[in-house]
Amino acid sequence: MPTRHDIRNVAIVAHVDHGKTTIVDAMLKQAGAFAAHQQLDDRMMDSNDLEREKGITILAKNTAVKYHPKDGGAPITINIIDTPGHADFGGEVERGLSMVDAVVLLVDASEGPLPQTRFVLRKALQQRKPVILCINKTDRPDSRIDEVVNETYDLFLDLDADEDQIEFPIVYACGRDGVASLTKPEDGTVPADSDNLEPFFSAILEHVPAPVYDEEAPLQAHVTNLDADNFLGRIALLRVEQGELRKGQTVAWIKRDGSISNVRITELMMTEALTRKPAEVAGPGDICAVAGIPDIMIGETLADPENPVALPLISVDEPAISMTIGTNTSPMVGRGGTGKGADAKAAVKDRKVTARQVKDRLDRELIGNVSLRVLDTDRPDAWEVQGRGELALAILVEQMRREGFELTIGKPQVVTQEIDGKTHEPVERMTIDVPEEHMGAVTQLMGVRKGRMDNMSNHGSGWVRMEFVVPSRGLIGFRTEFLTNTRGTGIAHSIHEGHEPWFGQLVTRNNGSLVADRAGAVTPFAMINLQERGVLFTEPGTEVYEGMIVGENSRSDDMDVNITKEKKLTNMRAASADNTENVIPPRKLSLEQSLEFCRDDECVEVTPEAVRIRKVVLDQKERSRTASRAKSAK
Repeated sequence: MPTRHDIRNVAIVAHVDHGKTTIVDAMLKQAGAFAAHQQLDDRMMDSNDLEREKGITILAKNTAVKYHPKDGGAPITINIIDTPGHADFGGEVERGLSMVDAVVLLVDASEGPLPQTRFVLRKALQQRKPVILCINKTDRPDSRIDEVVNETYDLFLDLDADEDQIEFPIVYACGRDGVASLTKPEDGTVPADSDNLEPFFSAILEHVPAPVYDEEAPLQAHVTNLDADNFLGRIALLRVEQGELRKGQTVAWIKRDGSISNVRITELMMTEALTRKPAEVAGPGDICAVAGIPDIMIGETLADPENPVALPLISVDEPAISMTIGTNTSPMVGRGGTGKGADAKAAVKDRKVTARQVKDRLDRELIGNVSLRVLDTDRPDAWEVQGRGELALAILVEQMRREGFELTIGKPQVVTQEIDGKTHEPVERMTIDVPEEHMGAVTQLMGVRKGRMDNMSNHGSGWVRMEFVVPSRGLIGFRTEFLTNTRGTGIAHSIHEGHEPWFGQLVTRNNGSLVADRAGAVTPFAMINLQERGVLFTEPGTEVYEGMIVGENSRSDDMDVNITKEKKLTNMRAASADNTENVIPPRKLSLEQSLEFCRDDECVEVTPEAVRIRKVVLDQKERSRTASRAKSAK
């Protein structure tokens, strides 16, 4: 069959923070994608604000470099897909793999293969993609290159890779310095026989198959991603499998439901470095962007009008975690950060607080996020949103609050399945690296969450690696407690492992809440009196309302407190003349920590300025009646 030797399509897959984006940046620079005077940022591929803040890749993105072979041959276009390393964004990984012919598996020279490495590699092996192994960060002082290579071979065997897939080439690299080599360097050193990424480029050209096609086949192009442009409207990113796609061409649009309609391609663009440039034609194997089809969706096909043949839809794993997202129902809805004054009202005039606006935003998210589901609930102003994991849903909420939405978020729940008449729940495989002295604390923590230890290894470096199988709901609220118990030194990563029969009741939070019993502003006097009762979450001057959670109780039950109490002034002076006491700084909870903290009768209020935890039922008397009814029912 004819082959396009001028193009290669490759995805870079790895665990979180193993250096995918950094090595793509180095490839772009060394391929001459930028002019000498251009100001370049670190992690150029992480274009999203949240990606830069969290230091992780959330969206799969494509770039293209023009590589000029050293033998003087014709330049070759290498299309690179930078995929997320986190399993919560697995839908992005699956879409990225559907666009390429091979993958580069990046593994940290010290940490070795971790759960997300297993996740992304399993997806690549299922799709029969050839693999190039790149051992990155060889300059780390604690690198152990030989052991990591052996662990990677074990991982391939564990995932039932066949003989062809196990015979993978190995590249050793230091992505930060832009150096790669085919010769193994000493542990803790940068490869010495090279000063650039030339060996890495050569390995890609040699081991990534060039796209093959049938000259007689009609047009087939697969939509793998969506983007938007202020002038062009919705843009579909697609890979041309067969035939040619031209600007102004009329093509058959085969939708998800099987219906077919003819549409015209108004604009055709190809990626060069980080920008899209207009093009006239895209051939087999090309990754391009088209405009002119306003309602096109991921997984659909553009085909020949005379002979329309659909490509298979992109399938993703089932969601494991759900949370209820609804409009803000607190007394401070639409009142800004402090809830006081005309300035606050002026600042929130563009606030999005209605059910229609929230529903429209969730529907827009479904267009580009194939691994998300939105289901109706029995309330018209709340929806159940299902996703891969807690992080993916928290990212969605964070994006919405930055866009001006005010929301009420319910406690995350697991999505169960009925198998053979029994309820099954999702389980995770958790890999934990901790110093030896914290091993007992971690084992106890996982025991409470009904975790089952599968494996434990000690490399003799003072650190222990443990593998647990644990129910997904046991990990809701786990990370904060884990970091506290390991003094911030522990590293924990988990991956979806399937479903197992229901594990029974889990009690993961032993402490109750301190709940405000009236509206008002927090006073230092009240905080000083309440400090011995538990840990407070609010600062002096913060506006609170009845039913809002202002701290964590040191006991297991909830306590209603007056945190707005003021010191009574008298005209008499005491002998002790105002003892000065310090207010202990409150614990500031992020959005993820607030969701972890929630109990079943609590929810999180999210506004652009503030994240507050509150009771679902705000009225103190109503809560007491509900609690007494529940006790009598038992």
